[in-house]
Amino acid sequence: MSNVDFPEPDSPTIATYSAAATSSSRPSSTIRAPKRLTNPLAVNMLTILRSSAVVTIARRVATASIAVLNRIAVTFDDVIAAQARLAGHVENTPCLHSQTLSQITGADVYLKFENLQFTSSFKERGALNKLSLLSSQQRSKGVIAVSAGNHAQGVAYHAQRLGVPAVIVMPRFSPMVKIERTRGFGAEIVLSGDTFDDAKIEASRLAETRALTMVHPYDDADVIAGQGTIGIEMLAQQPDIDCLCVAIGGGGLISGIAVAAHQINPSIDIVGVQTDQFPSMYAAFKGVDMPSANATLAEGIAVKQPGDLTLQIVRELVNDVVLVSEGDIEHAIVMLLEIEKTVVEGAGATGLAAMMRHRERFIGRKVGLILCGGNIDPMVLADIIERGMVRAGRLARIRVHTRDVPGELARAATLIGQAGANIEEVAHQRAFTTLPVQNAELEFVLQTRGPEHIDEVLRTLHGAGLYATTHPY
Repeated sequence: MSNVDFPEPDSPTIATYSAAATSSSRPSSTIRAPKRLTNPLAVNMLTILRSSAVVTIARRVATASIAVLNRIAVTFDDVIAAQARLAGHVENTPCLHSQTLSQITGADVYLKFENLQFTSSFKERGALNKLSLLSSQQRSKGVIAVSAGNHAQGVAYHAQRLGVPAVIVMPRFSPMVKIERTRGFGAEIVLSGDTFDDAKIEASRLAETRALTMVHPYDDADVIAGQGTIGIEMLAQQPDIDCLCVAIGGGGLISGIAVAAHQINPSIDIVGVQTDQFPSMYAAFKGVDMPSANATLAEGIAVKQPGDLTLQIVRELVNDVVLVSEGDIEHAIVMLLEIEKTVVEGAGATGLAAMMRHRERFIGRKVGLILCGGNIDPMVLADIIERGMVRAGRLARIRVHTRDVPGELARAATLIGQAGANIEEVAHQRAFTTLPVQNAELEFVLQTRGPEHIDEVLRTLHGAGLYATTHPY
């Protein structure tokens, strides 16, 4: 590997954070004896308090923080070194304040747009850091990775750049957009198993039989250090952030961020988020047994077993882990699309989903969210948008009862139009209904402005003597 030019000592990414980590957060000049204090005993006591108790407490806090970090396999120096390797090869993505989401959640929300990376995911940070550290022999034999898609693209893309052969093992039902993007980077694609854990078994077998170097998606110190560069960037861009809400699959992202963030700000609150369909890290963190499902909208974090390295770091440095539902994730995807005009996949929306689900946990905080990926299947996104419109009352299904005579369908449609709703679908049912003969049931799917508008449409139909009600879904 060629020599790497590390940032100069005056770089804010090193010098600023090193100073913050080694100096007191409160200057000693703020502790002064009262001007009228003349009693020698009192003066001596104040001196003792200043030089002994205060300093001892500060040293104990600092020592405890350092002791914790020293027990961890990934260090802040590793993250700084990774940052230098990645410079110029991955994007330093923006971290911006969202005024609208802040108003909705009751917290100051800052969004880190990792969906703007070339592969639309943060995963290429860890992948490139790992690939950059391979020996020439390892590079010539090639690498293998197992992934539901984002890590696959990161490894394939940077392996292609570096001239390293790559084999990617993916679950059979990975989103087609991720499979095709990965194949487009020249990697050999192997589809195996229904879940990440199934694919991992096949990847281990291939790595052994073909002497390939495994680039693990999360349980690897070099990969974790690469992901940790996000933490450095976020706290340089928005120093006031006091809470980070991070998606967890195997734990590589939150582990790297926790190592970096705790070195920069030891008091920062770090909260992990998992889907309740795959609560493996939540269960390990809480000390409970919880089963995993077979599928989730957030397939990027569908991991049944957290890593050994990542679990250690999460237990040491993460304050809490919370769960969100599939519906929460869908709602967050639609919010980010509609409010921020940005596309995220399921995993990328879990941070916002957690803020909406566990609102009281974050009110009043300055919260950083990582939009960790944007590789969502367009057909899935279309379904999510439509379902989101239903939940918001902007897409409604109503049932209208009429006499089965000419002109009644037209009359009902006219009344709906007069109420300002747009008809998207209509079904006219005579046979499959419990209504008496010579009556018909009309089912309309309407585009509306919201729940109040739906009520207005129903009142208009009732006023014309028609029975009408919303249809359950």
